[in-house]
Amino acid sequence: MSEGAKVLAGRHAVVTGGGRGIGAAIASALAASGARLTLMGRTVGPLQEKAAAFPAARAIACDVTDEQAVAAAFAQAAEAFGPVAILINNAGGAASAPLARTSLELFREMLDVNLVSAFLCSRAVLPGMLAGGFGRIVNVASVASLKGAPYITAYAAAKHGVVGLTRALAMETASKGITVNAVCPSYTDTDMVRRTIANIVEKTGRSDAEAAAALVEKNPQGRLIRPDEVASTVLWLCAPGAEAITGQAIAIAGGEVM
Repeated sequence: MSEGAKVLAGRHAVVTGGGRGIGAAIASALAASGARLTLMGRTVGPLQEKAAAFPAARAIACDVTDEQAVAAAFAQAAEAFGPVAILINNAGGAASAPLARTSLELFREMLDVNLVSAFLCSRAVLPGMLAGGFGRIVNVASVASLKGAPYITAYAAAKHGVVGLTRALAMETASKGITVNAVCPSYTDTDMVRRTIANIVEKTGRSDAEAAAALVEKNPQGRLIRPDEVASTVLWLCAPGAEAITGQAIAIAGGEVM
């Protein structure tokens, strides 16, 4: 794919959580490839700031865990830019606690923001994709969706659910011109990970460097993943040439899982 190629020209792409971090990097990659963008999320300010950088983009405030809010937001998006051809389910959140100290409220919160949101948004775009005979759904999961890890039971359960959703929906739509895949990054250099590092420092007394090193110690490359590396994989899945790739959970993790 040549740099700057408008391989997604005319396609309407929705990116949830598109104002920061991985979502913002994905939005930039899709826009550079010609897509018309709708950025959705709870906090509209960063979304508006990001959308203003693109020639054809808009921001819509939406709680993607709320069924009625999702229906209204996607109707508004389709009215502006037409049917959604590409959906990037990036909105999510992470919280850590030993299982014995994980409340039901926290467990349900992790399921809602990571899994239920992907279900609601996918369901919202599916009729239009089926009618048009084309669709690309990419769910941003996590390396924690491919293996277990201590102290993130709720988060890991939700992200494992995202991979299950991906695989089941891929089977439903395989003959319909629609692909459904997940990308599974390891710790990525985002605000969320910086907050994780700060939390480790606060709880353990380690330095920032020591806390960061602890996060990447299981990555054979010994580094944080860059948001643009995740975005490049997402773009590949959405662009021509990846039609046979569906139902996959692709690790972007420097060899951490194989």
